[in-house]
Amino acid sequence: VSDTESTVSVEFTPTIPHCSMATLIGLSIKVKLLRSLPDRFKIDVHITPETHASEEAVNKQLADKERVAAALENSSLLEVVNQCLSNRTI
Repeated sequence: VSDTESTVSVEFTPTIPHCSMATLIGLSIKVKLLRSLPDRFKIDVHITPETHASEEAVNKQLADKERVAAALENSSLLEVVNQCLSNRTI
C-alpha cells in the first residue's frame, strides 16, 4: 500500500497451478478493495508469478477496467462475488 501514490497492490497465490477459481478469487479481492477504499486508490490484483498455468490471461482480465466493470454488471457473477465476500458462516 502506498498512501502517497494512492496505490494498492495485492499478489495472491492460487492453491494449485490449474485453479479454475483464480479469476473469481482475484475479482473478489479487487471488489472488496474497491468497496473498502476511497476512490482515489488504484488497485492492482495479480497472481504470484509462475504459480498458475494461465497467469498471464488471469492478470490481463483483472487489470482490464472494462472487463471488471462488465463482470460486475452481470447479475449472476455479482451474486457469486457477493457470496465470496459474505461474512456468513456456513
